Amino acid sequence: MTNNQISLSFEVKEQNILLRDAIKEHGISKKALTSIKYDGGQILVNGEEKTVRHLLEKGDTIQLVFPKEKMSEGLIPENRDFPILYEDEHILMLSKDAGISTIPSREHPNGTLANFVAGYLTKKELTSTVHIVTRLDKDTSGLICIAKHRHAHHLLSEMQKAGSIFRTYEAIVHGFVKEDSFSIDAPIGRKNDSIIERIISEDGKQARTSVQVLKRFTLQGHNVTHVKLRLHTGRTHQIRVHMMSVGHPLIGDDLYGGSLELIDRQALHAKELRLQHPFFNEDMYIIAPFPKDMEEIVNLMR
Repeated sequence: MTNNQISLSFEVKEQNILLRDAIKEHGISKKALTSIKYDGGQILVNGEEKTVRHLLEKGDTIQLVFPKEKMSEGLIPENRDFPILYEDEHILMLSKDAGISTIPSREHPNGTLANFVAGYLTKKELTSTVHIVTRLDKDTSGLICIAKHRHAHHLLSEMQKAGSIFRTYEAIVHGFVKEDSFSIDAPIGRKNDSIIERIISEDGKQARTSVQVLKRFTLQGHNVTHVKLRLHTGRTHQIRVHMMSVGHPLIGDDLYGGSLELIDRQALHAKELRLQHPFFNEDMYIIAPFPKDMEEIVNLMR
């Protein structure tokens, strides 16, 4: 990153290839290429600006300079510390507390994670807006991945679509889950009379969750199970709806049949994220610390 602009460089491996084809091979979207062309970026070959129709030779060096980004209009930067689990010039991984919304809404424009990240980027004099890759419900705690520029967001979003970002959660659910491990494959759609609630629906989008039992125990007269879950898709309320559908709603999740006697929010935590870094090609394994309210419940079973 130079002068607050993202710059990517790579060497041409083929003879007589068009510049636009070489750029496409490196995952640059058409939208990003248009932005480079018209919004203040540059496409350089061996240090000289060229058009995408330029014919390359093997060994040429291509440098793409992305235009500076602007903070999204209406996103109000706020100063608040949050746990940073990993950071480089492309990616920010952090841990969100339960009770904090991920993004602002018209009714609640302040106090969200996006506001705090905007404040953090502003403080570091980075003009990028907030590109959230993995979103969490307000009352779900845990790990969130944020891209620090548009191209990183594009690459990470494509990885999500391809299923190469692996997200693992932990939850505490009602009842003794019988099978030690199984998968739930059931489509999820919006409930007709609700803008929030989701249901299992034949007309919904395909959704798959893998479930592994960690421990079964009884607490204050409630049979509960501590489970580990892996998302294969990313539907709204996916884990909450899927666990309700098999008769084991999350404790604290009163929207989907859970009791508030043991905890006052859904006992769900985004714990792990595995992926290959889209720029450095290194395997990444990030863990978010277990939240205190869920830890207290799990500790009582020991």
